[in-house]
Amino acid sequence: MIITLLGGAGFMGAGIVRDLVSDRAIIDITKIRLCDASREKMEALAKELGDPRIELVDLNVTDPAALSAAISGADICINCVPTLLGFQMKIFEAALAAKVPYVDLGGLGTYTVKQLAEHERFKAAGVTAVIGVGADPGMSNVICRAVADELDEIDRINLYWAAELTGDENPVLVPPYSVSTVLAEYAHPSTQFYGGKHVECPPMSGGEFLDLPEPWGRCEFMHSPHSEQLTVPLADGIKEKGIKEFSWKLHLPHREHEAWVGLVKAGFGDFNEPVEIGGVSVKPLDVLNKVIERNIKNNTDKIPAQDSHEIHFAIGRGRKAGKPATVRVEVTVSPDPMYAPYVDACTSMNASIAAQLILKHPKKPGVYAPESYFDVATYFPELEKRKFRISKTIS
Repeated sequence: MIITLLGGAGFMGAGIVRDLVSDRAIIDITKIRLCDASREKMEALAKELGDPRIELVDLNVTDPAALSAAISGADICINCVPTLLGFQMKIFEAALAAKVPYVDLGGLGTYTVKQLAEHERFKAAGVTAVIGVGADPGMSNVICRAVADELDEIDRINLYWAAELTGDENPVLVPPYSVSTVLAEYAHPSTQFYGGKHVECPPMSGGEFLDLPEPWGRCEFMHSPHSEQLTVPLADGIKEKGIKEFSWKLHLPHREHEAWVGLVKAGFGDFNEPVEIGGVSVKPLDVLNKVIERNIKNNTDKIPAQDSHEIHFAIGRGRKAGKPATVRVEVTVSPDPMYAPYVDACTSMNASIAAQLILKHPKKPGVYAPESYFDVATYFPELEKRKFRISKTIS
């Protein structure tokens, strides 16, 4: 099978490649087209992994012919190009035109509604697209499916993600993922599902404190503009159970949280609106990205060894067999040598899982969110294979 990765030399793309070439693969992969604008990054990754199946493709996604050539003939296209760069729909449409199955990392719901609206076109063309297949969204959607499957009637499902770092204090700000994504999570309003309908909530609203086990401890969660709340409450097998509330809330490591709040207060929330500096128009995001990259490069020796801990959990309340029930499903990701080469093992490994499951089993043409495409019984064993710990409690 041939797999095309767009933006494949970036942090998430590189992680997906690592997982695809590992002994965890469940499909026969004959070629991985690593497509990126950075030849230097591609060559470094290919050299490190040393897998002859990796083929390097210089790609400018603004070139329609080059984009089509990169996707055509592949068995699946994995789009790792950051959503907020604005190429999501062009790549999505290019996969349809080439009749190649498609997945992306989604994230903020910016294009989720637009993509789902194309379901019938993809279905008629016999093309499968599953959008938002990283950790959040992606794995988180399947967690919600696992909760919903345990309830006969659903009042609400509340979804949370918390990350925490242990080790010495880091004097250097290292983004957990795309800077534009983090800023959008903090600065943009979000759509949540309250009172049986979607409503807009202000940035950083919905403050809620929860006591979690160590190393997370007491965490403050906030609303964030993700795609899960746009799809899960409307999914078959969930909406007909009467769900009236669905929220998604975020908690980043305590000290890093303060830094991102400060950047938004400084005006970096409007990261795409240009400012003039010495007669030159520049985007604040471009400046911030370069400064952060330079700071990391110049201070690499000051960055301490830190361990990242993640917990993803959904709590559903409703009824089971006529009796009130609360269902909690959580996935925890603790430090492990397996994750050492990854920037965000959880996101990239889940994207690899999704792509492989699509190729492993009979495809369903159309456009789907993860909770409507994957079943828990085949998805969760792949998480356990990657040392993610899963627990489910029903009370």
